[in-house]
Amino acid sequence: MHQVEPVSSPTERALDRLSSSPRLWNALRWLAEAGFAGERMAIARELRPWHGDTRRFLDLGCGTGEFAREFPPGHYVGVDPSFAYVQFAAHHRPGAYLTGLGEALPFQDASFDAGLVCGVLHHLPDATAKAAMSEMARVLRPKAPLLVIEDIPPPGRSNPAGQMLHTLDRGGYIRTTEAYRAIFGPTFRVEQNYAMRTGICDYAVYLLRHGS
Repeated sequence: MHQVEPVSSPTERALDRLSSSPRLWNALRWLAEAGFAGERMAIARELRPWHGDTRRFLDLGCGTGEFAREFPPGHYVGVDPSFAYVQFAAHHRPGAYLTGLGEALPFQDASFDAGLVCGVLHHLPDATAKAAMSEMARVLRPKAPLLVIEDIPPPGRSNPAGQMLHTLDRGGYIRTTEAYRAIFGPTFRVEQNYAMRTGICDYAVYLLRHGS
């Protein structure tokens, strides 16, 4: 018996075409998220990277490398499964980039001092998300901070534009706080958790600490 492939909608096909162009997709996200101001503020506040900082930072699901300039030059590594995005980042952003999957990171144990996971986990089913977090725990040093920023539905009716954009989000695994805590598992403890809006997009921010 032949397996019937799910039929995507015209909207989904249009989004697929847009996201296949790193430059165009990044420009659209930049507009929707007001230049990623919220994410930049969260990175500065929670990870405190500064020019001259010698810590090594890992950005899992780096996409086009939009946040590379928030970190010290020469101490930032971005990983993403999309070769097109990694290629774009390598040509337009500072830092080092690799194509790879979160559940199989090509790094030695305890080789990074801090990490960022922004807008990644809501695209992954539970088992894959847990495997990615386990890999982050493996490659981060003990007590290293990990900043996780994930999409959430806009609260109430105060953000109709965000509500509309949220319906177009292609991530099929947007979770509750309790579900995310289960994903983070025993290897990370949640130090802080708060909501953030940047542009018309709403996010949950988690500052995690590796180990006890």
